[in-house]
Amino acid sequence: MSIDLVERVRERLARGSRDTPAITAAAVAGAVRAEAGGLVGHTDLLDALTRLRQEFVGAGPLDPLLRDPTTTDVLVTAPDQVWVDGAAGLRRTEVRFPDEDAVRRLAQRLAMSAGRRLDDAQPYVDGWLRSGAHIRLHAVLPPVAEHTCLSLRVLRPAAHGLADLRALGMFDDEIHEVLSAIVAARLAFLISGGTGAGKTTLLAALLGCVPHEERIVCVEDAGELEPRHPQFVRLIARPPNIEGAGEVSLRDLVRQGLRMRPDRLVVGEMRGAEVVELLASLNTGHDGGAGTVHANSPAEVPARLEALAALGGLSRAALHSQLAAAIHVVVHVRRVPRRAVSQIGVLARTSEGARVDPVWTDGVWTPHRGDLVSLLRSRGVEVP
Repeated sequence: MSIDLVERVRERLARGSRDTPAITAAAVAGAVRAEAGGLVGHTDLLDALTRLRQEFVGAGPLDPLLRDPTTTDVLVTAPDQVWVDGAAGLRRTEVRFPDEDAVRRLAQRLAMSAGRRLDDAQPYVDGWLRSGAHIRLHAVLPPVAEHTCLSLRVLRPAAHGLADLRALGMFDDEIHEVLSAIVAARLAFLISGGTGAGKTTLLAALLGCVPHEERIVCVEDAGELEPRHPQFVRLIARPPNIEGAGEVSLRDLVRQGLRMRPDRLVVGEMRGAEVVELLASLNTGHDGGAGTVHANSPAEVPARLEALAALGGLSRAALHSQLAAAIHVVVHVRRVPRRAVSQIGVLARTSEGARVDPVWTDGVWTPHRGDLVSLLRSRGVEVP
């Protein structure tokens, strides 16, 4: 079925919806036959119905890309430039839009389904689509961008176990035992790394190692974490609606999580002022907490948290004091060329604040290994 025919059917249905708002399958089939001159076979008609369903309620021509289980991102930079990222890396696809208006129309419809506004007065949008998989939507309209730019990030449930990640080559047997020991010792840890490096995947696997008699309360922006654990309670943040009301922030949920008798409190991703509440909770008897944070290396984690804590009104000195007392270990992951644990570090207190000392880097132990050994032994866990 040609793109031109799809456009003609869409316009016919749009005109007809003024009198008959409900667009049924029969109405679509009638419109297809009318625009095609009545000469449409069953296969062509089914193809038309599928494409028009994508046009009205799906992601249009991007639907097949989003249904691919290996897809992590779908990026539209122009009507004839659609890219997809996944297991094979970033590549350009054969998908094309008829024109700029088609991309804009799709972006505005997706924004509306996410409860957001996208028009000339508000030319950019950031929101969540919850239809099956969690999809993060970002779009920008001209003249802010040369063409309508659409970014869809697919967040799939992180349900791998630690043994699964070992089998996939994310780390070796030795680091497998070290990571298990960190969880068993109830050390508070952060997982750092870039976008798509595997932070959430590793966090879910580590939470699956938590003893089943312990209760985990997790705060997330979207429901990504699905550890193999019977006592896992998830709280999901809610953005404001189109009128700007009804927001439930991660910071609000961390406070609520503390009242839910957690044995371990987890923040799926620290990206704002919620770091203040998390560090405060880890300094008041809630051992074994965890979270992820965007950072280029473990050494840069204190500076990253310093910037986030400033959003919550916490001074640099207070942040470093709480950080050195609350967090014990930082595990860094990277995606070059595949997802892998590349560094492990321990927090140390200095006269200038907190720093992360490297313990293990790309298969090599450093002289700071003794610091991690001491931490584990102080919690009654023998060094692997």
